[in-house]
Amino acid sequence: MKEINVEDAVGTVLAHDMTRIIPGKFKGVGFKRGHVITEADIPELLKIGKKHLYVMDIAEDQLHEDDAALRIAHALCGDSLRWTEPHEGKVTIISKIKGLIKIDVGALLKINSLGEIIVATHKTGMPCKKDQIIAETRIIPLLIARSRIEELELITGVDGPVIQILPYTKRLVGLVVTGSEVYEGLIEDESDRFIVSKLQGYDCELVQKIVVTDDPGMIARAIRQLRDSGCEVILTTGGLSVDPDDVTRMGVRESGAEIISYAGPVLPGAMFLNARLGGVPILGLPACVFYNPRTIYDLMLPRILAGEQPSSGDIAAMGHGGLCLHCEACHFPACSFGR
Repeated sequence: MKEINVEDAVGTVLAHDMTRIIPGKFKGVGFKRGHVITEADIPELLKIGKKHLYVMDIAEDQLHEDDAALRIAHALCGDSLRWTEPHEGKVTIISKIKGLIKIDVGALLKINSLGEIIVATHKTGMPCKKDQIIAETRIIPLLIARSRIEELELITGVDGPVIQILPYTKRLVGLVVTGSEVYEGLIEDESDRFIVSKLQGYDCELVQKIVVTDDPGMIARAIRQLRDSGCEVILTTGGLSVDPDDVTRMGVRESGAEIISYAGPVLPGAMFLNARLGGVPILGLPACVFYNPRTIYDLMLPRILAGEQPSSGDIAAMGHGGLCLHCEACHFPACSFGR
């Protein structure tokens, strides 16, 4: 690589994008790769701190940052992702569909431990929208050894795509609303507002809603009735705290369902019930779903609709990032919790 003074660079072809920063106003490409330097460019180059330019001679065993970033993106991505052309050496990876983000965290760690390569992603297990940015990648130097990129490709070749988007499947949903206060008409049933409205965002259809009192047998019969009527996912609301008259968990067990986990390290939503009746997932939603705008419901529903059945270990792992910060501006799913 040959260094030349910027004043002597007229006619030089830029080998990489050059960044321009105007504090608080702009950060982006000031000069694009391939631009031919003119006399008028010299004052602008000096303003961005470029007293010298470099003429590169790329060896056969090296890759330019743009070419490397494109190869990295190709190696990382599953079918439901696309990526941009390089911009300042960086490639942005974007979802082509609405679905669940799945990151091979182990493979990602191996890649980011190689050196000179970075891949930054959203958190695995989070929902995403179509055309949402999922990850960005680049190399740190301007040039990198081909062998380093081949090492990355070897990791992805063994473990499969590091970044995937699992599509949602439209499901028929049944809802069991528990509580003597609702059953007896003492308070209004608010499940349409807080529970059913979120199903619509995933194109799910509510087949039937059954309101029951705090009776395990009645809860069990309602669950079986919903299963027999073709519901592919069953939700229950409330009755999951430690109070003696909160008997939803007993009703779920009496229905014949297997309780995979009860309670989890997610707030709000600690008293969450994760169960399965044959092939039908049952999500026992704690009472906080009727108050907090985002809860464990917003984390678990997308996973179920993407075809996952989280184990007790998966639920335990949600503690890292499982604290909602109750942000004033809730831009779900921007943060690790999903808000």
